[in-house]
Amino acid sequence: MTGTDDVLLVHGGTPLEGEIRVRGAKNLVPKAMVAALLGSEPSRLRNVPDIRDVRVVRGLLQLHGVTVRPGEEPGELVLDPTHVESANVADIDAHAGSSRIPILFCGPLLHRLGHAFIPGLGGCDIGGRPIDFHFDVLRQFGATIEKREGGQYLEAPQRLRGCKIRLPYPSVGSTEQVLLTAVLAEGVTELSNAAVEPEIEDLICVLQKMGAIISVDTDRTIRITGVDRLGGYNHKALPDRLEAASWASAALATGGNIYVRGAQQRSMMTFLNTFRRVGGAFEIDDDGIRFWHPGGPLKAIALETDVHPGFQTDWQQPLVVALTQASGLSIVHETVYESRLGFTSALNQMGAHIQLYRECLGGSACRFGQRNFLHSAVVSGPTKLQGADLVIPDLRGGFSYLIAALAAEGTSRVHGIDLINRGYENFMEKLVELGAKVELPGGDLV
Repeated sequence: MTGTDDVLLVHGGTPLEGEIRVRGAKNLVPKAMVAALLGSEPSRLRNVPDIRDVRVVRGLLQLHGVTVRPGEEPGELVLDPTHVESANVADIDAHAGSSRIPILFCGPLLHRLGHAFIPGLGGCDIGGRPIDFHFDVLRQFGATIEKREGGQYLEAPQRLRGCKIRLPYPSVGSTEQVLLTAVLAEGVTELSNAAVEPEIEDLICVLQKMGAIISVDTDRTIRITGVDRLGGYNHKALPDRLEAASWASAALATGGNIYVRGAQQRSMMTFLNTFRRVGGAFEIDDDGIRFWHPGGPLKAIALETDVHPGFQTDWQQPLVVALTQASGLSIVHETVYESRLGFTSALNQMGAHIQLYRECLGGSACRFGQRNFLHSAVVSGPTKLQGADLVIPDLRGGFSYLIAALAAEGTSRVHGIDLINRGYENFMEKLVELGAKVELPGGDLV
């Protein structure tokens, strides 16, 4: 069990109302910081959230000789990679244990230093995300990889060379690996079946600002023509659509009204359609989106997750909490991460009626339909939720537990809240701003 400093008492039953702000996307900002390693000049990144993944990457960059300092405006970082150097293996390991981002350092470090060391990786336990494919890709570019104590040692005996790569699945991490490696490789790299999430497009914008030549076709093919040198960039990160959707689901589940400043319609269109189908209301202006529960019963829906432009897997868990309050049977088919529905056992403990199935309850292509994973759910509602003792399993599941605790009657003890800091900036302060009744053990208000 976690210590008391990692526990939050949540007194449920109060609708969340008010305004919060989302800043740059967790799934873009750390990768844009890594991209700065490729440049021969300083880069300026704006709209940076204060989250743990950013602090991890900042520490790793500094270990490799990159100067990282605050810029002139809040949420701005200036990254100077002029003096990149090798880092101590033990220091890398100490910084990297809680993040998977270090695997993306491979390409930039091979270009800058000719070698790299990557320790064992952390991240959320929501299903298999094997890193072997990253190493297979790097070998195709010409890297050699040797397993050593505590991690993998990579070398580039000669300049890395462009190649043709087809992803077996449009993985975001693998697409990022190819982009960050191909931009300085010799010749042309053709990546087919690539991920095309908005955060990938934003990373491509960053790299193009640095001098890269990258084209994206409508058939998920990305072509990168390697260049000899990259400069710096000045870039404002796109807002975090996943955090925005989490707060939207919180408004729906608690019967609240939340204005999410910084949320953008374009990257959230699929979510907004689903939010409306469930019975939620929203209003869009130039500065953000207001989400609210308009009253009356919510509607049960059938939902399947998918890669962009489909319904994002990170949107699924928070929305499932709201679906426990919808009238009828909702069906959820998770096609991206096989273990992402494990969080529902805690919702059942709170009074929800959610049954998991190994079968594909939907028609979308699925990565693991015949592999015996509990990856479909039937949610029967509406059900009254009761406060409970909850242990957070992963980032999005953790925020979902918070939403459930806020929607429930009575008090919940939520353990492991520090995990939420990986992707939600100042989330406890935001809860208080929205009128949530939360406190630390011992009676201290957040």
